[in-house]
Amino acid sequence: MSWLGEAAAEAGISILQFFLAIAIAGVLLAHENETRRATVIIVHRLAGDRGIEFTELAMATVRSVTRGILGVALIPSLLAGLGWLAAGVLAAGLWTLLALLLSTAQLGVFLVSVPILIYVFFNADTATLVLLLVWSLAVGTIDNILKPILLGRGMDVPMAVIFVGTIGGFLSSGIVGLFVGSVVLVLGYKLLVAWLGDEPTTIKLL
Repeated sequence: MSWLGEAAAEAGISILQFFLAIAIAGVLLAHENETRRATVIIVHRLAGDRGIEFTELAMATVRSVTRGILGVALIPSLLAGLGWLAAGVLAAGLWTLLALLLSTAQLGVFLVSVPILIYVFFNADTATLVLLLVWSLAVGTIDNILKPILLGRGMDVPMAVIFVGTIGGFLSSGIVGLFVGSVVLVLGYKLLVAWLGDEPTTIKLL
């Protein structure tokens, strides 16, 4: 059972980091103008105009992840939860929270919907089962439609770069890693592109 204790400890640390990040973000947002001005001054002195560009890119990446990952995960999870609540599923709120966590990890709500459908099959009438099945299939496909639209919208960075950074950050650092991983990979991608763009054009490929 040691693995269960380790998993619980890691989950607790991730939740603590998440709330700590929210508290820090709240303080910074309360002084948004001053924080933004100080950040711009610092990055301009460190990296010139390119630093300001990267700062704007980092902020755009955070907004993109919020919309494309957390927002898209929240919508199908809530809709699925409403369907489970209407079908009379026990502890629908708890299942909805689990679906939200799995959707954030890009595993989708189907991992929760399937056992719930099996439960409804044995404990409800046929009409309820059919309606919930249709509802679950419709809800499960929402993220496939919304994610390409919202993730990376308005950014000059491939969606795959943001997505890989987000998932890698989540696997390594939990919810906070969603933003850290995506920002690091996006900035790394732009730095690589800028570095390659600075190469002399006279170099001949072998």
